[in-house]
Amino acid sequence: MINLMFQTLSERADGGLGPFRAMLHSLLKWDHFDPYYFEKLKKLDRNEAERHLNHLRQLQEIRDTKSKAERQARESAEVQAQKNRNSLSELRNEFLELHAGKFKPQQRGYALEKILAGLARLDALEVTEPFRVIGEQIDGALKFDGEHYVIEAKWHDKLANNESVYQFATKVEGKMYGRGLFVSIQGFSENVIQSMVQGKALRTIFIDGQDVVLVLEEQISFTQMIDKKVKAAQTKGLIYVNPISGLSKIRDL
Repeated sequence: MINLMFQTLSERADGGLGPFRAMLHSLLKWDHFDPYYFEKLKKLDRNEAERHLNHLRQLQEIRDTKSKAERQARESAEVQAQKNRNSLSELRNEFLELHAGKFKPQQRGYALEKILAGLARLDALEVTEPFRVIGEQIDGALKFDGEHYVIEAKWHDKLANNESVYQFATKVEGKMYGRGLFVSIQGFSENVIQSMVQGKALRTIFIDGQDVVLVLEEQISFTQMIDKKVKAAQTKGLIYVNPISGLSKIRDL
């Protein structure tokens, strides 16, 4: 009869959750041991019954603790996700203000560095603030997939030219297993990209304003954007691609 009752309850649309919980609640509070069965007939052992009840209470306590921890983890994740959305919105607004000309030209590069660092931190990447070494200014660095990438952030009114790209390439090559991310909001000329891939080791990934906008508009995450570009460079030799389509942004490549 008990098996039939349990089967009938479990086959209900709600899985019989309410009745099952009610039965469990009654068992956890059970303190009546009928003397007729436990003492007079001695068909039941009170010590054994109490042992099973205590074990059931322990299991329930473990379940409650686990459920509480899982609930707190979900709530914490939701709070963090909301903070990230708010932070991303702030970074997006700052980026749009840069485009609207609310910063002086010499300030835009520094503001871009902060935006890039903010995007990296939202994806829990290790970030190194801008620093100077002998004869060099580094706009920062980040650690992605176990590799450190130095960053060059440019917000000029023209396409990045050969001189600035070559200077950065020299910085990258001067580091142990150097890798770099060159960010130019206005993009790169075809000559720059072609000269970087012909007969040279590919150590620099190129990012433009479109890529940053895709991240800020949540069409792709910052880490996904980098991963797509690194994959294109490592598998196809392409260093300047659309991170969503994977296609080269230079027609002849």
